[in-house]
Amino acid sequence: MATLSRREVLKGAGALTFSALAVRVAAAPAAEGVTPALVEAAKKEGAVTFYTAMDLQLAEHYGKMFEQKYPGIAARVERSGAERIFTRIEQEYKSNIHAVDVVNTSDLSHCTAWKRNGWLEPYLPAEVVQHYDTIYYDSEGLHLTTRVLVSPLGYNTKLVSAADAPKSFADLLDPKWAGKMVKAHPAYSGTIMNSTFQVARDLGWEYFEKLAAQRVMQVQSATDTPKRIMLGERAVMIDGAGYLLIRNKEAGHPVEVIYPAEGTPVATSPSAIFKGAPHPNAARLFQNWLHSREGQQILVDYARQYSPHAQTVEKPGVRKLAEIKLMKEDAIGVERDAEAIKARYARIFGV
Repeated sequence: MATLSRREVLKGAGALTFSALAVRVAAAPAAEGVTPALVEAAKKEGAVTFYTAMDLQLAEHYGKMFEQKYPGIAARVERSGAERIFTRIEQEYKSNIHAVDVVNTSDLSHCTAWKRNGWLEPYLPAEVVQHYDTIYYDSEGLHLTTRVLVSPLGYNTKLVSAADAPKSFADLLDPKWAGKMVKAHPAYSGTIMNSTFQVARDLGWEYFEKLAAQRVMQVQSATDTPKRIMLGERAVMIDGAGYLLIRNKEAGHPVEVIYPAEGTPVATSPSAIFKGAPHPNAARLFQNWLHSREGQQILVDYARQYSPHAQTVEKPGVRKLAEIKLMKEDAIGVERDAEAIKARYARIFGV
């Protein structure tokens, strides 16, 4: 099956969705809690298929916890990079294949495109309306934020002292870091697509041109960069999953987080239910549980990620999201510029 670019995905969907765009100004659906009837209907379906950009360990943990909570419903977890999930769903829908029930992506612009295409099913869990700020869910209930992901700098404490560690993106241009850094690629990871977009917007593409002269190791995923510095393959990571740095540090590995002076890139990670889902009731049940206080506390305690649920409790010693200077997320800008970002990045870094 041919691989489509994001630009081709959006262009191809345009003609199909014009009429939907013309009439869509829908109100949010009524919020729903978990009821015995929903659980029974989900058990009759027997499974839920979850496409996700979460790291595999977290995704599988969620699947196991859901199966324990609701015996008789199998959680089928399909994990990949956000950009690959986006392309896969487009290919499936163009072939009239409806395999996915619930999707979690690390790129909000994907939900912007799916919403415009008319592919998403409205559903609002009661706890989302009660305990989430309205910035964290779509006004029509078509998608809602599951995780808030930050992409900081980081370093290996055996290779770099705290005094010598970079404090900003500008510091990474010092010749002493040449050949000692690792960065992920925006063509695979939604987190890195957003991070690359925000840095290019705020610091200019000239910054990346200078950074490329530093002989930066290129890896695929946001989860790869923390591993490389943990193993000592590189001293400094330029972007990646901040939560993995926290988890690795708590596990006793020699890593430390840096929140750069210019601001830390951020990406909200939304989830959505698809129209034509093969297990619609199981999808609603899974979406409801995933965004409940119970499901979100798992995110905080197990994954060390930030939750939009107001009742979750962060562990001591972890910097709160409100205490981090963040860059600004721009889903519309990412959707508009994604293909150009990937092409320009590849030219600059030769990958």
